[in-house]
Amino acid sequence: MKGRVCVFGSFNLDIVAGMARFPKPGESLVAHSSMMGAGGKGANQATAALRAGARVHYIGKIGNDDYGIFARRHLENTGFDAITLFTCKEKPTGNALIFVAGDDAENMISVYPGANLTVTAAETQRCQPTIAAADILLLQLENNLNAIQRMIDIGRDAGTFVILNPAPWQKVSDALLSKVNLITPNCTEASLLTGMVVSDIASAKQAAMLLHDKGVGQLIITLGMQGALLSVDRVMSLIPVFPAHPKDTTGAGDAFNGALAARLAAGEPLEKAALFASAYASVSVENIGAAQGMPRYADVLERMQSHPQLAVTAL
Repeated sequence: MKGRVCVFGSFNLDIVAGMARFPKPGESLVAHSSMMGAGGKGANQATAALRAGARVHYIGKIGNDDYGIFARRHLENTGFDAITLFTCKEKPTGNALIFVAGDDAENMISVYPGANLTVTAAETQRCQPTIAAADILLLQLENNLNAIQRMIDIGRDAGTFVILNPAPWQKVSDALLSKVNLITPNCTEASLLTGMVVSDIASAKQAAMLLHDKGVGQLIITLGMQGALLSVDRVMSLIPVFPAHPKDTTGAGDAFNGALAARLAAGEPLEKAALFASAYASVSVENIGAAQGMPRYADVLERMQSHPQLAVTAL
């Protein structure tokens, strides 16, 4: 069964340099590789949801520039069910400069949001029928916060299941968090949401309790190689990490969120969808590029079948 996922989020043009190590301040290093491609948390997560089996409607905003032409052409060729793409005349298309370095393929990213931060009230209102028709509404924080808030309100009023990936960090109110069905912070974002340092399973459990106190019903805190903490109404479990040989960790969180949305839209329970999302992210880091590196559904099933011992466990 293919569920319907509506993704509202950013499009950025990514310029990626592969390095032996990160440069120091004032230092110039020669990259061993370079590429340009589609990115932005919204477009990345929409692509992941599509390749994980969902019917996807992507909503975003670009500039009236060469990057915007690239964005429109790319999105139209991706295979989404539908695209709603607004255009800003005053700001350029968002773009990101990305360094990928070392044996662990860690990344450093600088983002210029551009048109992503200019979504208007009238534009959000035009999206109401699309959001109402979706099983899942997936959002991030790479757009202007007032537009994100309006999209969440539209989804809540329509009875659509709303997932918020609170990245990149913007300060959000407890009232907004309480309107969302599921939040998916990483350890850094969980720290910023709660005011406590989140670095391992034990501290993630404490952070989860604080987030529940703020009105959050369901949450997943991703913890890198330690796995992820799933907490539903204070009942907690651990999502395992699937083995991988990483080449590029850019977009791993986007891979997790898009795959999670796709499997929830298909009617899978949260634990099963989260386990699939973990496997999906592990396959994604073995590919180069964010949106370009999102794996196919069959490849992820193969990864899961290769590690049948990995399962969600109660804490």
